[in-house]
Amino acid sequence: MIVPDRWELRLTDMSEGDTGATAPYTAAARARLVMAYDACVLADLARAAVPIGEHELNSDGTTRSPGAVLADAARVLAAARRFFETAAVFERVGGADWQLIGDILGVSPQAARVRFAMAETGFREELRRPEGTGPTEAGEASRLRAHMVREPLETALDLDDWVLRHQDGDGDLGTTPVSGGLARTDPRRHAERQP
Repeated sequence: MIVPDRWELRLTDMSEGDTGATAPYTAAARARLVMAYDACVLADLARAAVPIGEHELNSDGTTRSPGAVLADAARVLAAARRFFETAAVFERVGGADWQLIGDILGVSPQAARVRFAMAETGFREELRRPEGTGPTEAGEASRLRAHMVREPLETALDLDDWVLRHQDGDGDLGTTPVSGGLARTDPRRHAERQP
């Protein structure tokens, strides 16, 4: 998985089976985890824009790298849009109807549906896709998202570490601020649905 502070691919051997998990995580837990990851990326990108580098400005106040700050802001905006979209997907997967989403955003239910239905459909398709078949979208980011949906525990543990490294007077978050909140499917209901 990509660890946002280091922006490098880190694969681990841990899967749900390695920890004695008896039931898979719910679709809403997986959607919330993707949203948490997007919030993490957004936070790191925004935080990186705060310091003013020693050699960023010329002595006359002009920039040494025209366009660099605007490019950084564009990356923050793109990350904010992804976070916004995954928040809507989480709300839908968690049971919110289009009326509620439209009301929160100040748009009609139809406008909310037009804006987010494709993202929701893509997420739900990823949940049903057999492991190893890959995402429908090309690119490293979509492969990472597919991995997060199929192996949520690995992502959650990485995000636990990220939250604990970045807590700033947030009170006692415990040792599992992300993974501890993930809901699992009731094993009895899961077993009833298996052929």
